[in-house]
Amino acid sequence: MISQIFSHTPLFVWAILAFLVYRGIIALRTREVPMNKLFIIPVVMLALSLFDIAGKFGLDGMPFATWIVTAAVTLALLYRFGAARVTPAATPGNVVVRGSVWPLVLMMSIFVTKYVTSVAVAIQPALRVDARFSLVVCALFGIFSGYFLGRLARDLKAYHGFATPFDTAKHAV
Repeated sequence: MISQIFSHTPLFVWAILAFLVYRGIIALRTREVPMNKLFIIPVVMLALSLFDIAGKFGLDGMPFATWIVTAAVTLALLYRFGAARVTPAATPGNVVVRGSVWPLVLMMSIFVTKYVTSVAVAIQPALRVDARFSLVVCALFGIFSGYFLGRLARDLKAYHGFATPFDTAKHAV
């Protein structure tokens, strides 16, 4: 059965997995990047989450509300209590991003959750309307999305708090 599942998986799914593994490996090391590149993974993860929820459960009702609430709570908690992972870089518009295993772990968690739920729904279509299944899946996707969005918000806050040479000179007068 497992070989049938893998053989019926579209090729683009494996391309997405390869992209996520690649981005996760990059995230393991401390690196200097343009600030706008920090948006890539949160936007990709948000899109994967929303497309999956829309396709399986729709964007109305309790499953979607569960996603919104868990995403918002996770975002707020990370924004409020999380530590920024960026520091100023020598190049204007760039930041130094501290390496971490968490992006890789969470991207793989999202991929596995999306893959397993897709297989489960393909095997048992009735799961699309099963309240417990849809709420658990949507809560997981909300937590994952909220994590990436909260981390981005926290990094943006830190970035905007960096003192620029112009700001320092202005305050010295």
